[in-house]
Amino acid sequence: MTRTFNSSNRSSVPGDPESSPEKPISFSRPDTGGVGGFWDMFAIRLIFTVVCVAAGYHFRPFSLSHLLGAIAGFVFAFAVILFEVRLRRASLRRLIGAVIGSILGILGAYLTTLVLVHTSMPESTRSFISLAVFLVMAYIGLIVGANKGDMLNLQALGGLFGTERGSRQIYKVLDTSVIIDGRVVDIAEAHFIDGTIIIPQFVLRELQMVADSADPLRRQRGRRGLEVLQRIQKMPHLDVQIAEDDFQNIAEVDLKLIELAKRYDAKIITNDFNLNKVATLQGIEILNVNQLANALKPVVLPGETMRVFILREGKEYNQGVAYLDDGTMVVVDGARKMINKTIDISVTSVHQTTAGKMIFGRYDERGEQNSARTMQPLPGSAAEQAAFRSSAPELRSSDPGAPAERDRPSRPLTPETGRT
Repeated sequence: MTRTFNSSNRSSVPGDPESSPEKPISFSRPDTGGVGGFWDMFAIRLIFTVVCVAAGYHFRPFSLSHLLGAIAGFVFAFAVILFEVRLRRASLRRLIGAVIGSILGILGAYLTTLVLVHTSMPESTRSFISLAVFLVMAYIGLIVGANKGDMLNLQALGGLFGTERGSRQIYKVLDTSVIIDGRVVDIAEAHFIDGTIIIPQFVLRELQMVADSADPLRRQRGRRGLEVLQRIQKMPHLDVQIAEDDFQNIAEVDLKLIELAKRYDAKIITNDFNLNKVATLQGIEILNVNQLANALKPVVLPGETMRVFILREGKEYNQGVAYLDDGTMVVVDGARKMINKTIDISVTSVHQTTAGKMIFGRYDERGEQNSARTMQPLPGSAAEQAAFRSSAPELRSSDPGAPAERDRPSRPLTPETGRT
């Protein structure tokens, strides 16, 4: 299906360069090729319906007329197709459990019928009870077997039914906040996200409301979210689908996302902290973009040396604050005088908080001065420096301004007069 969002009817603000007409933004559900696609299943269901209608028209069940027989055949075909659509969503374990449960229920009904044969009740009553027991036992076995089918271990059968994990589609639902954030596009381009991406219709409506806002900042964020969806749709390794499911009795978008994830057994991609907590409590898997960003930050160990740019002063005395490229705060002791300068610091500790990671370091001004002094060149040409080092090796580590050792007066060998 195709969804087109035309931005020509959006409210424009005078003087805003972004209020000019734009191209319509469309999202479509890609067609899956091969056997089992939409048109293949439509043709099979149509043929099945025609066969059922023709059979009802010809055989006239329950002594009905030809027209009523055809209608009965159509109703029967429609009910079977609905059952088949619901059955396609069931897992292999549930199907095997339902079959086993139905067989056990029918077997129990047959044994009950054998007992009823030896009773003295009338034939009509016995037939009714036998039919009722058959239907009840088969129904109960079907439902109970389907619900308990997840307990089956198909691997114990030696791979007879293959693995269901390879054929099962993995659904991921996008939240409004992560779409506007935009980092999900880079993650998807790096192939860290695959499978089927579900974009709910109520999320698209929320994005369109943000894009229609009179606030220029909100309008820019909404249009950026729509551009993010366009980029995701063009990625060949992703199957983008629009979910028409809407929960009218639920007002909040976050709760609708949770219900949609439960219906499709999907994961939610978000960076909302509150949605993350609520969905986790209800047993839904969450892919948090902020957690991924924190996990990709470089690891810094105490004792390592790093180069930072001191941006401002800290809260404590003689502290400076710097930031890494990923936004990590670095608090440096003794760097208050080095604001707007790039210095080398020694990492003392690293603390992980709920807001992110904080690095604490220390700036040694004496070590910086010593390193600068060792890097300072000697005066004169290279030849003079070589002659100076060869003639006076004892002066390499002394102060250039101090007098030479040979110019000092020699200490007298005899004691001075007046001393004992």
